[in-house]
Amino acid sequence: MDTMILVFSAGMVAGGMNALAGGGSFVSLPALIAAGVPPVQANTSSTVALFPGGLASAWAYRDGLRPVGSVSLRALLAATLCGGLVGALLLLRTSSAAFTYVLPWLLLVASIALAFGRRIGEALRARWNIHAHAVLAVQFALGIYGGYFGGAVGIMMIAVWGLLDNTNLKQLNAPRTLLVSAANVVAVLAFIAANAVRWPETLVMLVGAIIGGYGGARIGRRARPEIIRALTLLATSCITLAFFLKTYFPALLHR
Repeated sequence: MDTMILVFSAGMVAGGMNALAGGGSFVSLPALIAAGVPPVQANTSSTVALFPGGLASAWAYRDGLRPVGSVSLRALLAATLCGGLVGALLLLRTSSAAFTYVLPWLLLVASIALAFGRRIGEALRARWNIHAHAVLAVQFALGIYGGYFGGAVGIMMIAVWGLLDNTNLKQLNAPRTLLVSAANVVAVLAFIAANAVRWPETLVMLVGAIIGGYGGARIGRRARPEIIRALTLLATSCITLAFFLKTYFPALLHR
C-alpha cells in the first residue's frame, strides 16, 4: 500500500510538472524503479502512465492550438508520430542493464535542456532562421527521443520552433503539450502490444497523472514562471546527480 501511495503521488507531481514546465519523467521514472519495476519496464510504464495526463493538459490548452510559424500543426504531428514509433522500438530492443547505464546520461541531457534550452534557442534565433523542412526533420528526431525517453522534449521543441520566423514563443505551450503527447501515443501502443508495461503501478500512476496534468495546466495560467522554473531545475538536478552516483559511484569504488 505504501508503494502505491508513492506511485500515485509521483504521478500527480509528474503530471503537474509536464503541464507547467516539463520534466515529469524525472519523478515518475525513479518512483517506479523505487517501487521495484525494472528500468526499461519502468520507462515504458512511466510513458503509459503520463500519457493521459498529457492529453488532459492538451485539452486544457486546446484554445491555443495553432500552426508553429509557417509549419502546419498537422505536418508537425505526422513527423512526431513517426519519430515516436522509431524511438519506442529502439527502447524495446534495449536491455535493462544497458538502459541502467544510459539513463543518467539521458537525465543529464534533459536537465541541460530544461536549464538552458530557452537560452540556447534565443541565442540561435538571434543568428539564424531555418526552413520549415529543416524543422520537420528535427521534429522527427525529437519524436525518436520522445518515444525512447522524452525528458524535457517539450523544451527542445520550443527551442527549435523559435528558429522560425515570426514565432511567438508565448503561444507555444498548447502545441508543445499536444506534440509531446503525440511523441508518446505510438510509443504507448507499441509498449502495450509488446506486453512491456507493469500494469498495477501504471494504472495507479495514470490516475494521479491525469489529476496533476489538468491541475498543473490550470495553475500554469496563474503561477509565477520563475518559481516554477526554479523548483523544476532543483528537482531535476538532484535526481540526475542521484542516478549518476547510484550507477557509477559503486563501480569507481571497486577500481
